[in-house]
Amino acid sequence: MFQRGQSQVKIALPKGKLWASTANLLTRANLGLKDYTDTERLYRFQSTKFSQLSAKIFHEKDIPIQVAVGNYDLGICGLDWVEELLAKYPASALLKVMNLKYGKGNLFGAVSQQSDISQLTEMVRVRGKWRIVSEYPNQAEAFALSLRLKRFQIFPVWGATEVYPPENADLVVIWGRDEKALGIEGLHPLKTLLNTEAVLIANQENWKTKDMTEIVTCFSSAIDRDLEQAEPVAKSAVSNLLPPSDGDSVWIALPDGHQQSPTMELLNKAQLQVDSYSAPVLNRRPTFSLDWIRAKVIRPQDMPLQVANGNFDLAITGRDWLLDHLYRFPSSPATELLSFDYGKVRIVAVVSRDLAADSTDGLKALVKSGELTPLRVASEYVNIADKYVWEHHLSPCRVIPTWGASEGFLPEDADLLIENAQTGQTLAKHNLKIIGELFSSTACLIGNKIPPKSFLKRQRLDYLVDVFR
Repeated sequence: MFQRGQSQVKIALPKGKLWASTANLLTRANLGLKDYTDTERLYRFQSTKFSQLSAKIFHEKDIPIQVAVGNYDLGICGLDWVEELLAKYPASALLKVMNLKYGKGNLFGAVSQQSDISQLTEMVRVRGKWRIVSEYPNQAEAFALSLRLKRFQIFPVWGATEVYPPENADLVVIWGRDEKALGIEGLHPLKTLLNTEAVLIANQENWKTKDMTEIVTCFSSAIDRDLEQAEPVAKSAVSNLLPPSDGDSVWIALPDGHQQSPTMELLNKAQLQVDSYSAPVLNRRPTFSLDWIRAKVIRPQDMPLQVANGNFDLAITGRDWLLDHLYRFPSSPATELLSFDYGKVRIVAVVSRDLAADSTDGLKALVKSGELTPLRVASEYVNIADKYVWEHHLSPCRVIPTWGASEGFLPEDADLLIENAQTGQTLAKHNLKIIGELFSSTACLIGNKIPPKSFLKRQRLDYLVDVFR
């Protein structure tokens, strides 16, 4: 048991696919972290057994960063995200304490099953530029360099990596349970880059100065072959392989997640018949009754860049993500064509209720006084956040990119949050308050300012915009 006066020990726990198995591990370890559930939306909780042990929930990708900078002493996440950080910052203060024997999978370098490349040795004959899409841009770059590819470009995405080949990517670096799971998604693995599983990590400096022996012993005794929770094997309602389209086909990106259902209603109102978009098992290549429309289901966050690059002609995303893109790339050809009446949110500036600031000016005064120096700003909207702090002269500051569960960052790991809100009830539940509203956002139809050369394709685009209008 911890002794009186011992330093507080903080552990970062993952949300998402590792939740069930991690909850099982914590129960077996008897650490008193009983509030780690995926239903209550609690982000922080205290151990009922060890008074000095506390925990907070993060998106898995954020955990290695939080541990490396010393905000957390311990963390549980996939080895893939640890290696993603180390691929760019090899000197990060991370210590891999132990493998946890669940969350097993692999990081693959893969191509489409439609590709004429079937093994690595055949890649040298490809003379064009390789388009590489991945949630793991640092490891994707390292892979490309190891292959000595002369020309390549990395496209980071938030997810749905499997749907980009062959039209929008020549190569992907992607997590998969095994080669069979990749085959279901229409991908052919060229190389296994990493065998990955859940790991317990620690901050190197804190590991030296804090006695975490008892906690680690609890984890060691809990590791068991039966920790892994049964997870459904990935399924596709329709094969990822489609016949090639001609140059006059119109490509449209449809959103996944919470925008999927209202977008389906919009398509029905527009009398655009689409199959397999609202199916219980998400098919990322739904089909339209109009055979000249081709669709993919991707993350709304990725759509503006994909439209700007010419991979899609139209996309249904949020105005918030379009503006975040335009703030980074002001000359981008991506533009809003229509605004819809769903997906309404406010983009707001948020602080802890305990902070003595009720407005942006109040926050600015705290920064100027040195009480908040540098100002730590957390957000999924990195470019919107950056614009906000500079417009309001909230410097010095540090913008912290997040990948979800952003409201959990305040007040321990950030001072200001740029976030979306509908009613504000979730923010209030977590003892947060809104001190400013940046703008309002709805779902919108976006397109490319540069018209296609084909007259037929221009007609088809005009027709679809009119139908949506």
